[in-house]
Amino acid sequence: QVQLVESGGGLVQPGGSLRLSCAASRIIFRLHAVSWYRQVLGAQREWVATVSAGGGNTDYAASVKGRFSISSDHAKNTVYLQMNSLKPEDTAVYYCKLRDFDVWGQGTQVTVSS
Repeated sequence: QVQLVESGGGLVQPGGSLRLSCAASRIIFRLHAVSWYRQVLGAQREWVATVSAGGGNTDYAASVKGRFSISSDHAKNTVYLQMNSLKPEDTAVYYCKLRDFDVWGQGTQVTVSS
């Protein structure tokens, strides 16, 4: 019933910024917490950040704290991941997910390289 669609990935130089978007097919983000994960081919999927249903609480992995920011726009039914000061080790496929349910987006590729 519910679909999540990520967008905004691409190629960026080290130190640059990208903003990823996660759009839902129906209004859900007012009621459900949302997380971002990332995965490199052959590696374990890694949790990145979570925003609460009300948008008032956020949490980040140590590897991205201070550089990434997760936020919600309930009017647009969209969750964002603002990524600043990007490093080559941030290169991965990024996925959004409902925190408490097994609902995932299809992923968007982020490549950080000069």
